[in-house]
Amino acid sequence: MARSSRRSRPSAKRARARGAGREMLVASVVGAVNTANAREPLTRKGRGAVACFFPGWLTSEMPLHAIGWQALATAGFAARGALRSPSGLVGLGLSLGSWATLARLWSEAGDAPHVFERALRDGLGDGLDEATDPMAAVADPAVVRRRLLRGPLANHGKAWIRYRGLSYGEFGKRNHLDIWARDDLPRDGRAPVLLQVHGGAWVIGNKDQQATPLMAHMAERGWICVAINYRLSPRSTWPDHIVDVKRAIAWVKANIADHGGDPDFVAITGGSAGGHLSSLAALSANEPSWQPGFEEVDTSVVAAVPFYGVYDWTNRDGTGLEGMDDFIADNVMKTTLDDDRETWDKASTMSWVGPHAPPFMVVHGTNDTLVPVQQARSFVSMLKAESEQPVVYAELPGAQHAFEVFDSRRTLAAVGAVHRFLASIRAREDHDARSGEPDVPAATQDAVTPEG
Repeated sequence: MARSSRRSRPSAKRARARGAGREMLVASVVGAVNTANAREPLTRKGRGAVACFFPGWLTSEMPLHAIGWQALATAGFAARGALRSPSGLVGLGLSLGSWATLARLWSEAGDAPHVFERALRDGLGDGLDEATDPMAAVADPAVVRRRLLRGPLANHGKAWIRYRGLSYGEFGKRNHLDIWARDDLPRDGRAPVLLQVHGGAWVIGNKDQQATPLMAHMAERGWICVAINYRLSPRSTWPDHIVDVKRAIAWVKANIADHGGDPDFVAITGGSAGGHLSSLAALSANEPSWQPGFEEVDTSVVAAVPFYGVYDWTNRDGTGLEGMDDFIADNVMKTTLDDDRETWDKASTMSWVGPHAPPFMVVHGTNDTLVPVQQARSFVSMLKAESEQPVVYAELPGAQHAFEVFDSRRTLAAVGAVHRFLASIRAREDHDARSGEPDVPAATQDAVTPEG
């Protein structure tokens, strides 16, 4: 009896090792597939593309974190004896390959500064080196500590938001905005202003969820950033969204001087749906049908920086995501493209491209599964062919949609590049003002209408 009991113990250990090995193999396969999706999306079509977004987004921007979690899981399985089984050894091989690929993703993200440098040089030339800031950057030690402790999820708003929840319209919280600025910003300093429009497919999102690394970077250097909410679908219907963006621009121009800002230098940025709204607002300045009750107010901006934006709702050149028109029809427009093509066309940024466009910096990632990079390429080609102002296009290899939400390597490169772009545009504006070159104010230009 005792002999039988002793023989059963090794058998039980082997059984546990085999079970742990099988579990490790499954976990390793899942990890490897996730890594592969971050490296190259498994699909870029329809609902599959949407499903690929979230895991690819997290992993491609935080590959070292992914290595850490996978390594912890591997260590746990190994402690249970998984490496004493063939399945566990196969799983270990898969994990090692996954970690090597993740390390390569981290390394490739380090090329982002070079991508931005080339894009800025191509678009701005020697003017890139003439930029200056309103104030010298002095990082708050508390901000640095928070960034180190929280890694890619630092809460920048605590350090830089000076005014929260100011009302710019009549629709409650959806018409609120926050002002980001330094405590020591002079009230009469006429600091340049950047207005941020959040994304969220026109149906979700709010002003404190996106572009916080960018706004913190700009605010630290003496700029003012204004982050806005706007009405969302399906409760609201187009064009409520763009009307709110234009109303916010009007509020900024009328009130930002009271907070130390320059109403004559207001740029605009936004990502995804915010990329659509910011680019559309920049190209459709002073369009009266989208300024009900404030038709005569100047809503022009000096520059636009859309991130991974949707530039065409009509999918005129086949570069849109499959199924997006159904989503927009059901939730945003409440009408189909076939039934109201004129309204859909007017809502598309591409329809407004022309020589009147302000300077643009367009940013997009090659791995974007929600808004195909081909649409950004098409939009930029149109801008370069027709605009009389600089056009900068930065296409980031391996970047997913919404990449710059985190303080990742790409994000740090992106915020620095946007800062250089806007500072260069500001330097050019200052030079033109000093030289006395006559510019036609945007407010006096005739309202433009979309083609077709």
